[in-house]
Amino acid sequence: MTEITRVPLQPVAKGAVAKIWIGVAALALAGAGIAYATLPPAVHVSTIKAGSGDSPTLDDVVLINYKGTLPDGKVFDQQKGVPMALAEVVPGFGKALVKMQRGGKYDVEIPAALGYGAKGAGPIPPNTDLKFEIELIDFKSRAEIEQQQRILQQLQQMQAQQGGAAAGAMPGGAAPDAAPVQP
Repeated sequence: MTEITRVPLQPVAKGAVAKIWIGVAALALAGAGIAYATLPPAVHVSTIKAGSGDSPTLDDVVLINYKGTLPDGKVFDQQKGVPMALAEVVPGFGKALVKMQRGGKYDVEIPAALGYGAKGAGPIPPNTDLKFEIELIDFKSRAEIEQQQRILQQLQQMQAQQGGAAAGAMPGGAAPDAAPVQP
C-alpha cells in the first residue's frame, strides 16, 4: 500500500487576492513607465494649411520655404525656394518632411536628439529643441533630378558647340583670321 502525504492548505486571507492584483497592476504600470521613458524622441508636425497628393520619401529632393526658431522665438535661419535632399538633412527634419504634402504649410517641433544634439551648430546651442514653419512647394525623386541635370548638361554642350561654330563664321563667309580684301 502506498502512503500519501497530505499537506493542509491554508485558507487565503481576506483581501489577499486584491493585494496580488494590485501588485500585478503596479508592476505593469512600472514596466509601461520604463518603456515610455526609453521611447525615442518624436517629431511633432501640425498642419497650418493642408497640402494634397503624395508625400516625399527620404530619397527625394524637396523645394521648401522655411523659418527655423529656437525655443525663445529667436530666428536662426530663414530661406525661400530652397532645394534639399532629405537624405542629407538632420533626422528630425527628414522625418517631418515625409509627413507633408505638396502645397501644405506646417509647424514642426524637433527634439534636440533628432536635431543637432549635444554638438549644436552655428547659432544653435547644444541640446536645443527646434521649431520650424515649413511650406512644401514641390519634390522630385533623385532619379528625376539626375535626369534633368543630364538634359541640362547636354543642352549646355550643344550650345557651346553651336557657339563655337557661330563664332568662327563672319558675314560674307570670310574666316575671322583672313585679312580683309581691299578693293
